Amino acid sequence: MKKALLLIDLQKDFCRGGALEVRNSDDVIETANRAIKAFVKNKNLIIATKDWHPAGHKSFAVNSSANIGETGMLNGLPQVWWPVHCVENTPGAEFHDRLNRKNISKIVYKGRDTEVDSYSGFFDNGRKNKTDLNCFLGENEVQELYIMGLATDYCVKYTVMDALKLGYKVWLIEDGCMGVNINPDDSQKAVEEMKKNGVLLINSINLT
Repeated sequence: MKKALLLIDLQKDFCRGGALEVRNSDDVIETANRAIKAFVKNKNLIIATKDWHPAGHKSFAVNSSANIGETGMLNGLPQVWWPVHCVENTPGAEFHDRLNRKNISKIVYKGRDTEVDSYSGFFDNGRKNKTDLNCFLGENEVQELYIMGLATDYCVKYTVMDALKLGYKVWLIEDGCMGVNINPDDSQKAVEEMKKNGVLLINSINLT
C-alpha cells in the first residue's frame, strides 16, 4: 500500500508572529522535518497544502464587516471570521523558513475562491469545488495518508475527514498538530471526532 505524508498549511502566517498565529506552532515544524526525513528514507511522497487567499476573501472579517473570531454565515455556510492571512504571493503565505521544503513533491493550493472558505485539502467548505489533491494521489496510487499540520481544529480536521470519506487509510501524526482553540477544548473535540470516523493516531517518533 503506497503511502504519502500530507503537511497542512505550515505557513508563516500560522506560526510565531504571523497574522493568525497558532500557539506553539513552531514546534510542529520540527516534527514535520522529522516526518519528512522518514518518508524520504522510504521513498514515499511528501505533499503540502497552502492557504492561498485573494486579498478580498470574504472569510476575512474586514471584508465582511465582521469581528475577528466570531461566527456568522457566508453564502449559506457557517463561517468563522478570520484576520487577513495567507494572502497569495505575500510573505505570510510562504512556508516556515525552517521547513525542509526541498523534498516536497506537490503543493496543493486552497481557499482561492473569494466567496467560500476552504479548510480541507480536498474540497472547499461547500464541497462544490475540489483541488487536484485526490487526482494526484490516485495518479500515484497512494492509498494511505499520514496527516499533520495546522490547525488541528480546522484545516487538519477537515482534510482528515474528507480523506476518510474518500476511502483512504488515514493516520494523524498527533505530535505534529496544533490548534487555534477559539474554545479551549476545540482541538481535543476535533481529535475525538476524527477518531470516531476512523483515523488512526501515531507519534512522529514511531515513523520508520
